Amino acid sequence: MRIFYAVPGTAHQTCLPNSKLWHVNLYSPLLDLGHEVVVFDFDYADFNLHLDPTISRHQEFIKRNRPRFGEELLRQIKVAHSQKPIDLFLSYFYSAYVEPEAIREIAAMGVITMNWYCNASYQLHLVEEIAPAYHYCLVPEKFRLEDYRRLGANPIYCQEAANPNVYKPYDVPRDFDVTFVGQRYGNRPIYIRSLIDAKIQARAWGPHWQDPPPARPLWRKIGGKVKRTLLTRRPSVSTDVAREYCGPPLTDQEYIEMYSRSKISLGFSSVAEVPLRSRPVKQVRLRDFEATMSGAFYLVEYFEELAEFFEPDKEIVCFSDADELVDKARYYLAHDTERNRIREAGMRRARSEHTWHRRFEMVFRQIGLA
Repeated sequence: MRIFYAVPGTAHQTCLPNSKLWHVNLYSPLLDLGHEVVVFDFDYADFNLHLDPTISRHQEFIKRNRPRFGEELLRQIKVAHSQKPIDLFLSYFYSAYVEPEAIREIAAMGVITMNWYCNASYQLHLVEEIAPAYHYCLVPEKFRLEDYRRLGANPIYCQEAANPNVYKPYDVPRDFDVTFVGQRYGNRPIYIRSLIDAKIQARAWGPHWQDPPPARPLWRKIGGKVKRTLLTRRPSVSTDVAREYCGPPLTDQEYIEMYSRSKISLGFSSVAEVPLRSRPVKQVRLRDFEATMSGAFYLVEYFEELAEFFEPDKEIVCFSDADELVDKARYYLAHDTERNRIREAGMRRARSEHTWHRRFEMVFRQIGLA
């Protein structure tokens, strides 16, 4: 199959500009499967700073630059299609990138159009304009499928995965007890601080962990509407994490090797701040598959959908609050044999069932492009 591929190197270009996360997870498996892949040659950097059409300072950039993006996209795909027919257009696009009409024009060329997007759990509004223009939207958030349909889009449930040729164990010393690699936000500092307060050696690397502690967001009712303000008093649970326990963002290779260097690797399912007394927004994460595939003992915040992919207490271990996190971290640090049995079982499951190769094969069969 000949695929026109329009995907940035990573979904985190603003904070991890050198990451090749999507390149290794999406592009490389397509090549491994024997497909011919034509890459859209474009610099997404400025667009990734202006993604939200609900923010006034982004609106002018989007209005001015979307036509330019669309013109270049159509020019390149028309050239490629004239040389040899394109079967599938695969993108990771936000509405801020391109107007829906450009996607429909690609479809009018006889090309099947498909968009992959993995932030709809709390940022569906960033793709709601463009999603209905595609033949298919790949959606990893099961609870959002009906929301896509209400927009007039055609979603396919496709959970995230990882590339086993890249995410694998390394023969390095396990020199850390408990680690987390990822951005500092939401409830993550509370959990890390809880481990440290319990005298468990925990470390975190990633964007903002070395920044001064941010003011805590507060949602309250003002004039009948819920609005987000900043909390000026200190929160009742400390989110301060001493700098000695925090590190900068890791390279992609350092990130993968950290799973082998850690006795316990943490995962957090909550993805966004929500109004007080509301349920947190959770989803299955890319990290859930990267960690297990890399041979980590994975201790992750409980989310019921995770049990569809890994068996709790046999392939991964889950926690629901800070006390349970501390108890389970302490227990498994003291029980090497049990920890290693779960780690190895999770790795076998990930490498046998949760590869991008298998995800793509499933999707292509479903849309008749096997």
